[in-house]
Amino acid sequence: MTSTVASRTETDAGPALRHSDTVARGLLAVIAAGAAAVLLLWWNDTGTIIGAAQWITNGARLCGLLAGYTAPVLVLLMSRIPLLDRTLGTDRLARWHAMGGRYMVGLVASHVTLIIWGYSLTDDSNVVHQTAQIVFHYPDMLKATCGTLLLFAVAAVSARAARRRLRYETWYYIHLATYVSIFLVFFHQLSNGDEFLRDQAARACWYTLYLGAAAVILCFRFALPARDALRHRLRVAEVRTEAPGVVSVFVTGRHLDELVARTRPGQFFRWRFLVPGLAWAANPYSLSAPPNDGYLRLTVKERGGHSGALAALRPGTRVLAEGPYGAFTAARRSRPKVLLLAGGVGITPLRALFETLPAEPGDLTLIYRASRAEDLVFREELDTVAAARGATVHYLVGTRAEIGEPLQTRTLLGLLPDLREHDVYLCGPAGLVATAREALDTAGVPARRIHHESFEF
Repeated sequence: MTSTVASRTETDAGPALRHSDTVARGLLAVIAAGAAAVLLLWWNDTGTIIGAAQWITNGARLCGLLAGYTAPVLVLLMSRIPLLDRTLGTDRLARWHAMGGRYMVGLVASHVTLIIWGYSLTDDSNVVHQTAQIVFHYPDMLKATCGTLLLFAVAAVSARAARRRLRYETWYYIHLATYVSIFLVFFHQLSNGDEFLRDQAARACWYTLYLGAAAVILCFRFALPARDALRHRLRVAEVRTEAPGVVSVFVTGRHLDELVARTRPGQFFRWRFLVPGLAWAANPYSLSAPPNDGYLRLTVKERGGHSGALAALRPGTRVLAEGPYGAFTAARRSRPKVLLLAGGVGITPLRALFETLPAEPGDLTLIYRASRAEDLVFREELDTVAAARGATVHYLVGTRAEIGEPLQTRTLLGLLPDLREHDVYLCGPAGLVATAREALDTAGVPARRIHHESFEF
């Protein structure tokens, strides 16, 4: 079975998946080439290394250069460049960003430790004295020290155990402090790094890398959203209760046809509602209906302060929407038959796909998991769409104590004996997604045909 699945994985990818893989390989190759250039810069500026002090100091230089290169790369990964976001997916870029962030923090910690150690050996001084010398007597080092401490603080808050205790909005704004950290640390690289003091071309390239990353951030995260806000002037048209703790917000505005033209079912926007308590937070919510010229609909389950406050929104409230983002669209599909598998409010992007995914009658199936019947969102809509399209809907309702774990391989194969021939779009809570992935893998569905986009921060 393993070899068969591997073979399918290599041959059944659709054009969008192949394009995504090409873009991913190209992007990683560019990042690797930049890292190689940094290594070459260090090599060209390094003479014969003699003694432990020089080895340690040069290790510190190398770690510092690689950390300095990694910072703007991580910024660019999360700059919301449309080509990358819609091809690779926001969650994939976020995973790369998180992994790179851990490497960068490790490199910075190594740089700090090794540079103090190496200089202490060179000057035959103790570590405390040498630390004070570096911080207070080297150019731009006081700013760099503040920036480094700020980076370590952000890293501690970003650790998974700490993140779980924070509201999304709190985590988001603390994470923005990374930009301040990068700004504070930048200058000491040029004023203390031998590579940049002696090589004006290297200095110019470093400025270009950092200023280029700043320009991309300003363009895609500020200038273009501001342009769209002025163009579309979005407002809340209606707030409708869909289920206990679940509301839909209908948003309308000017020139919606232009926004709809570049939006695909399954994508999401980052929504900012201009009322007290919500105006400073831009939270990601999927469209829960196919975009149309009349309105955009997002549907949200109360999970915290921001999502809970949406039920109190009034018609006419101004809205800022950044997007669309994400690659959780029909373009990912590679097979005629499609299974949409939703849990709870994870139905929202799948509701839009259920109505719009091209499929012959009998080729489209939706499985919707909920603990209680009243938690099923859009049931009437889903039944209507299913009847109109010749699609099938299965509702798996009940707690585990009542019905056991319904998302098991035998259950899924009982509903879809030819499950292996399907593309699967999966959305729901993290636990449900993990359980479903395991069941689908056991059933023989290749990983490349399981499409999932996470909104976990």
